[in-house]
Amino acid sequence: MAGEGKCDAEKAPRVALIDYGSSNLGSVEKALEQAGAKVVRCLTPEAMDSCDAVVLPGVGSFGDCARRMKERGLTEALKEWLLADRTYLGICLGYQILFEGSEESPDQAGLGHWSGQVVKFPRHTGLKVPHMGWNQLGWKKADQIFADLPDPAHLYFVHSYFPLPNDPRIVTATSNHGLEFAAAAGQGRVRGMQFHPEKSQKIGLQILKNFVKELKGKN
Repeated sequence: MAGEGKCDAEKAPRVALIDYGSSNLGSVEKALEQAGAKVVRCLTPEAMDSCDAVVLPGVGSFGDCARRMKERGLTEALKEWLLADRTYLGICLGYQILFEGSEESPDQAGLGHWSGQVVKFPRHTGLKVPHMGWNQLGWKKADQIFADLPDPAHLYFVHSYFPLPNDPRIVTATSNHGLEFAAAAGQGRVRGMQFHPEKSQKIGLQILKNFVKELKGKN
């Protein structure tokens, strides 16, 4: 039996977890491992080379994320990864950074993979900002990463800003916090989600299992 376990571990897809110096990576790393991935923490572009996918989680500000990634040489490496349509999953700030820029840090550019800006929830909605807690998703188009999820599905959010994609066709799911916003987007092998799958219990784990299962199918 021990040999079988070793064989299974060797087949696990290698997922680069980007560490730009301010993310709390522990919960995302644990969730990816539980989903069946071999996680490699990446502080440099070279660490991505042997991996099957990149996951960029994010906490803190858009500007700090953009600046620290640039300082570590990760920005250009990620742009090349995205341009090649290699598998990428952005969580929260890792989703927002896919766009051109953010109101939060107008002096810092995002990766610019998708056209659009990241904006703050308006105060006039009367709802609390940040948007924090469980909220319902509305599905906009099919995506294998959301296979076998309930309809409706409730996921966990913590954010004050959200992307406004210029191309609505990339939006895979929406949610509502005083207004409807793009809770998830995907195009090719590049995906982003504003909610936190690692904090969303069984549903979030199912999303990550789907992500890893898709990687296994490509190996």
